[in-house]
Amino acid sequence: MSSETVSQLDTEEARTLIETFKGSLESIRIEVGKVIIGQEEVVDNLLMTLLVGGHCLITGMPGTAKTLLVRTLASALGLSFKRIQFTPDLMPTDVTGTDIIEEDANGRRTWTFVPGPLFANVLLADEINRTPPKTQSALLEAMQEKTVTVRGSVHQIAPPFFVLATQNPIELEGTYPLPEAQLDRFLFNVILDYLSDDDELAVVERFTTRMDVPEVGAVTTPEQILQFQALVRQVPISDTVSRFAVNLVRSTRPDDPIAPEIVKRYVQYGASVRATMFLSLAAKARALMMGRYHVTQDDIAALVLPVMRHRVLTNYFAESDKVSVDDILTQLTETVDDTGRTSKTG
Repeated sequence: MSSETVSQLDTEEARTLIETFKGSLESIRIEVGKVIIGQEEVVDNLLMTLLVGGHCLITGMPGTAKTLLVRTLASALGLSFKRIQFTPDLMPTDVTGTDIIEEDANGRRTWTFVPGPLFANVLLADEINRTPPKTQSALLEAMQEKTVTVRGSVHQIAPPFFVLATQNPIELEGTYPLPEAQLDRFLFNVILDYLSDDDELAVVERFTTRMDVPEVGAVTTPEQILQFQALVRQVPISDTVSRFAVNLVRSTRPDDPIAPEIVKRYVQYGASVRATMFLSLAAKARALMMGRYHVTQDDIAALVLPVMRHRVLTNYFAESDKVSVDDILTQLTETVDDTGRTSKTG
């Protein structure tokens, strides 16, 4: 842990920003709660995504309010919001925008760039796996570089910029699985499950007695989100906790010396270095959201599933034995320690 990092949080400016963050976080949860019932863990994961400056893949059954959740969160954060419904005939220029020829008053023709829906703070890529790889890849540059290149000209996307993509896990016909290069660019893969019976009853009572959706007020600004992102990176993390994160990721690689037997038996490809970076960054955001100014091993362990479930590829033995990626990752969090040793379980 760097002493310089610790001292950065001791400044008056940092303390003021921390208090602002606490108040804003509580207000965001209140505003989102006006529309979204339950799903607190999913909401927190989306907030962590925004605080880290990453992107999130939301996997859930139809009718689980994926689109409504993203739209509500964008409104509460005071960010511009655009939605793209991905379809098989969607073209890359429908996402990025394109150059058109315009004629001025003197009859002179010039190329003018017309931005696509990609130019927003929050982009909802709805049912992203319904469009061909050519259009899916149009998001790659934007997600990584925060730029769009059209006809050789580079256009900057104003920060903050987040892609929140949804996909339906049960419909495979007419879909195009996301390529691994694009999956790896998502910070989280969040599973949006069904509500509890009490929460489902509350949804029915709230939305069958009124025609309109409750109004959500903006409690932050884009500038504040950027400040909060910088604050997250100042949260210190000890060498021991960093080593725990590194060992967890390395243990997913079948050829690594510390990989346990369950990984060697069922995993084809493990997680990359990007997983280690995202795991540490997300843990910093989680610690700050929980009112702590340091990262613990519990923060790392709590985020293993959303960070790595889309980065670890299992083999046909896992499919045959009905062993899921989540099963493997859950066992790793219970057996790997900061020294790299693993128990013989599995």
